[in-house]
Amino acid sequence: MDFTRDDALALMHEYTASDALRKHMYAVEIAMRAMAERLGEDPDEWGLVGLLHDFDYEQFPNSEHSPTEGHPAEGVRLLAGRGLPEPMQRAILGHASYSGVPRDTPMARALFGVDELAGFLVACALVRPSRSFQDLEVSSVKKKLKDKAFARGVSREDVFQGAEELGVPLDEHIDFLIAALRPHEKRLGLGAG
Repeated sequence: MDFTRDDALALMHEYTASDALRKHMYAVEIAMRAMAERLGEDPDEWGLVGLLHDFDYEQFPNSEHSPTEGHPAEGVRLLAGRGLPEPMQRAILGHASYSGVPRDTPMARALFGVDELAGFLVACALVRPSRSFQDLEVSSVKKKLKDKAFARGVSREDVFQGAEELGVPLDEHIDFLIAALRPHEKRLGLGAG
């Protein structure tokens, strides 16, 4: 594959102005690399999918949830033109349920499974006195999931469905992602100082 992480970063920075959205894509990249390692897959390929999954979100908003226009369809067309392999394109399309593209590969299920949860975990860490993953526990995350006013942009249904599609208990999935993100918290704007 000729598509490199540097290519992905350049594209993400060209299309995404929001620091928060960039950090979300970094978090999903980290989570996808960890999922790939866990499953014996290629962490570089999976990481690229995580880094690129929302790069077109600001430029091509899709509040109507069109399966063929806007995010992620526009972005995937651009990625296809730049040579991103088809399985990676399908995984990116599949992270948006409204695309109609089935999540029929481990990569696609992993992207869907980590996307909303990674964002939610960052939100959970941000409201802790430590602003860190270091002392974030599964029980705290589950309590926050029940609070509909907290991080209301995160689809709880997608969080639950993501773990289900991965075939892992939610507690285990949350714990795995916290552990995967913890060493990278500075990159995500978390932690002391």
